[in-house]
Amino acid sequence: MSANVKAGAPGEWFDVVDDHDQVTGRARRAEVHARGLLHRAVHVLVFNAAGEVFVQKRSLAKDMAPGLWDSSCSGHLDAGEDYDPAAQRELGEELGLRSDQPPERWFRILACATTGGEFVWVYRLQAEGPFTLHPEEIECGEWVQPAELWRRMAREPRIFAPAFKLVWAMVLQRL
Repeated sequence: MSANVKAGAPGEWFDVVDDHDQVTGRARRAEVHARGLLHRAVHVLVFNAAGEVFVQKRSLAKDMAPGLWDSSCSGHLDAGEDYDPAAQRELGEELGLRSDQPPERWFRILACATTGGEFVWVYRLQAEGPFTLHPEEIECGEWVQPAELWRRMAREPRIFAPAFKLVWAMVLQRL
């Protein structure tokens, strides 16, 4: 069930969760972010056969981390939605990738200040593209070798979304 009006819209509803990721209520997106309430999100990393990861530059219209480089796709769970369907939905909305099955769950990040109070499931998927990038969500995207992405993060950390830097540090422990 989706209680959202439009992605990023003020009328968007999220499940509010406790320290154990159990739903305790619902609130509008703006309230969740303004009050620092715990909520849920997904990040999907898409790798190609050459081992490159697709990264996106977030649209300047985004309310969080506008214009910063981020995971292949990411987003909040709608109120009443579970992680796997959210990952499938985000792939479709942001990259135009449709599938009957969710991508593979890779690892989980507990809610913290770096994630903006989000419990996050990180997924991985192999795909070659081409992708249909959603212009309200993504300015552009590119394929990058993991070692090169890490070098870029070390040189210019300010151009990457904070949660993505945490996600990528955890990815490097698993590659």
